Amino acid sequence: MKKSIIALSLVLIFLLASCEQTDVVGKSAISSFSVLLNTIPDEVTEDEMYGGWSLSAPDGSARFFWSKNFNNDAEYDVMIRFVAQPFIDAGLDVDKLPDGMYYDGKITVGTNLGEDDLTYKDKATPLASFEKIVELKRESVKYHASLDHYGVDLAGGNMFEWAKDMSTNDKDIVFVLNPEVFIDAGMDPNSVEGWVFAKVSVMDEDQKSVELDKLLKPFNLK
Repeated sequence: MKKSIIALSLVLIFLLASCEQTDVVGKSAISSFSVLLNTIPDEVTEDEMYGGWSLSAPDGSARFFWSKNFNNDAEYDVMIRFVAQPFIDAGLDVDKLPDGMYYDGKITVGTNLGEDDLTYKDKATPLASFEKIVELKRESVKYHASLDHYGVDLAGGNMFEWAKDMSTNDKDIVFVLNPEVFIDAGMDPNSVEGWVFAKVSVMDEDQKSVELDKLLKPFNLK
């Protein structure tokens, strides 16, 4: 009987420790995202068309969007949208992309986070809406150890990332793409102006480090 109680206690301790660690990561992601929003307030705007918020790259070539409410008519709850011309100049045939990915000179990648009808204690703000992602869809918020970044998973190998500590990182925000769909549509990944084609170390489902091809658009905001 005592052995069973001890075993159960150890399991509970392990689970509590795991939850605490998850909470630490979530809290740190929120605090670092808050620093990001306060660093470039002029680039953070309300996007009434999609019912949420957008954060623009300093050069206006790409935007990260996150929703105020998962239960809406927006195409995606989280997404990035970026100028397609550099990809077209590198050989991309936009007609070979999946339906809806290319429109009006822009390419969009993203994902939905469910149908939750989000409610707020006070009014919705860019940070409060991000906090809802951490609260309800914690699995969508990642930590990228090799770059010391937090990020929002946009599905399909695509991410929006920001530095855990901008004072020690020269890549304060990074738009991250899986290049496969674009390569399949004729693009030369080494020839996309403004984007870097690189091997990036990430953790797979078994928590093993693997290197994957990515297209990166980094910005130093300092």
